[in-house]
Amino acid sequence: MDRFEEMQTFVRVVEAGSFSGAAQRLDIARSAVSRRLADLEGRLGVQLLNRTTRSLNLTDSGRHYYRRCQRLLADLEEAEQTVSSEHAAVRGTIRVAAPLSFSVSHLAPALEPFMKAYPEIQLELELDDRRVDVIAEGVDMAIRIGKLADSTLVARRLMPVRTLLCASPAYLAQHGEPQRPEELARHQGLSYSNIPEGQLWQFQQPDGSWMTVRVPTRLRANNGDLLVRAAIDGLGIVATPDFLCQQAMEKGLLRPVLTTFPLHEAAVYALYPAQRHLPRRVRLFLDYLVESFAGSPHWK
Repeated sequence: MDRFEEMQTFVRVVEAGSFSGAAQRLDIARSAVSRRLADLEGRLGVQLLNRTTRSLNLTDSGRHYYRRCQRLLADLEEAEQTVSSEHAAVRGTIRVAAPLSFSVSHLAPALEPFMKAYPEIQLELELDDRRVDVIAEGVDMAIRIGKLADSTLVARRLMPVRTLLCASPAYLAQHGEPQRPEELARHQGLSYSNIPEGQLWQFQQPDGSWMTVRVPTRLRANNGDLLVRAAIDGLGIVATPDFLCQQAMEKGLLRPVLTTFPLHEAAVYALYPAQRHLPRRVRLFLDYLVESFAGSPHWK
């Protein structure tokens, strides 16, 4: 059995949710679909689908294999289009993993021009603040904020991001405003849980050296919007990217603190696997993001 036919059949079964639906899409007999899936699972030595009389569900192995098959089939389709016509329309699916708050506030408004320019490209956005494994989970691109760890991924810098300390006027009136970083040990911190040791905040001193302060944490969360909301409600001091707190500060709901002791400046990056061939649709989207976010961030 041709491996391409097996992969294509498997993808169509998952998309259709049934063997009969896949058979209709492929214009083959249902028994042929069943035989191809059985041959594929036999060759791989794993079960890809859990079958019941009413439903089909992907196993963990099936989920990973499905994502890889999607990419391979899309790349094959794009390669054929490029060879058959130099001016062929760019099409296919781009899977992007990105942080929730940044995507809703700043990535989403930037998508319209790209989607209109390339109507045959489909974007599949997975919004989650966790660090997605780009290769294992079959993602074309990941958007990440902060300092990058050592990785085999290629990183393109999209824009700078400042991390600010801020608190509500009510909190500062009740607890006092810290004048030096070490005074934070007597305050209540709101920390981001998706980074290691999120309760350790590093400040640059006037002489250029860095100092680390462990801040007592009253609330930890894996979403920045929630932490900013908690700071507005007077629950503590938050260290947060400027794009999350800028509007609250402009409205007077939050006040910056310790402005003479800046925290590490970070950036927003687009990351993708270090492979020799980046699909054209992904390259176009990457270049578009770099151009869209070039210069000073609009929230400033």
